[in-house]
Amino acid sequence: MTQQGVRWTADQVLALAPDAASRKAGSKLGAAGPWSEAGSSDEGTVWGLCKGSGSKPYQTVVDIADAAGPAYKCSCPSRKFPCKHALGLLLLWAADDAAVPPGQAPEWAAQWTAGRRERAEAKQAGAGPGAPAGSADPEAARRRAERRAERVSAGAVELEQRLVDLLRGGLATAEQSGYGLWEETAARMVDAQAQGLAGRVRELGAIPSTGPGWPVRLLEECALLHLLGRGWLRRERLPAGLAATVRSRMGLPASADGPPLRDRWLVLAQYDTSDPRLTTRRIWLHGADSHRTVLLLSYGAAGRAPDLALPVGLSLEAEVSAYPGAGQPRVALGEQFTPPAPTATRPPGMTTARAAARYGDALRDDPWLESVPVTLDRVVPTPDGDSWQLADADEDAALPLTPAARSRPGLWRLVALSGGAPVRVFGECGHQGFTPLTAWPEGPGDAVALC
Repeated sequence: MTQQGVRWTADQVLALAPDAASRKAGSKLGAAGPWSEAGSSDEGTVWGLCKGSGSKPYQTVVDIADAAGPAYKCSCPSRKFPCKHALGLLLLWAADDAAVPPGQAPEWAAQWTAGRRERAEAKQAGAGPGAPAGSADPEAARRRAERRAERVSAGAVELEQRLVDLLRGGLATAEQSGYGLWEETAARMVDAQAQGLAGRVRELGAIPSTGPGWPVRLLEECALLHLLGRGWLRRERLPAGLAATVRSRMGLPASADGPPLRDRWLVLAQYDTSDPRLTTRRIWLHGADSHRTVLLLSYGAAGRAPDLALPVGLSLEAEVSAYPGAGQPRVALGEQFTPPAPTATRPPGMTTARAAARYGDALRDDPWLESVPVTLDRVVPTPDGDSWQLADADEDAALPLTPAARSRPGLWRLVALSGGAPVRVFGECGHQGFTPLTAWPEGPGDAVALC
């Protein structure tokens, strides 16, 4: 349970915000002024009434004890989760013990919390060993998988021919044809149920005319796409782990089938990426005992944040199960034994040279890997001409920041946290450089989310 007196930091609360506007609006409500009858319980519930524009205040309650992340209920009409009132209440709770004192939850808050926990217990009981087996026909499932594999293979063959035509005509034709050709090719891959190929084709279409050296970058990506297609067509000859990686890269669904691993998991980073159809949330965890860094993926419809939320810097005890694939970090979250709670644990760090070597080693198992998760120890953010890099404080080595990282506000938070002194930084290291996601000062201090 979340014990009274164990409070989150403001950064951990604001990391839950679904967008920048909610973060700004919630911050304005993080003071005692608009709140009344606020309180909290040892069971992990925080509640309060927030004065709004109407005659009745908004009833806001947050269940912090949910092991999958906080849950929210507010009587306001907002469709965002959490809304600005839930964020403001949590900020008030994090900053001011007197404003959110321990007490007995009012009936409206207690009923909602009890209902949620009863449904969670019933769901967990229904998923136990005694749950009835599904009615799916294994033979029908096998036939569906075979039909899809045939369609994917046909798509891979078609893509091979289109790549051959591109190279025969010369890469300059890619610039002249425009993006429409690539989008049409991607649509063909979607028809073939090869979502992974479709995504990589769309990335190819964004390369032409993107500055000096774009033909080289296009050729490199074409080579990787060719390798993926050939890997799929000859998957029976591949080692089991690499074959599973190829299936994953092609976009075929898979289930987490690894043995459950129980550990105390530190939440290293959480960030969302969106496209017109889907919001994808990536949550990086580090096992205090296993020393493994793993990835949770959750999804929400376009414009809506995924349900799973784990604030950076908190720790929870839980089981995870790995997805198939050589060196794949993705896991599924299993049974959770404790809710997320503050911790002083930090992941061990390494030098920039070792981080680059780790990425190189990982490419042997997955040639299409964009980056690997690493924690850099004792690095200093340093200007490098028009760019930035993370320089080792004790060695003559550095990692450049990726173009995306250089354009984010998190860079300036990292620079301010460092102030010229070494810091510990977790992020993703790949062929374009390093993307910082979370940082810790060298001395005592909480994690600072940079994304």
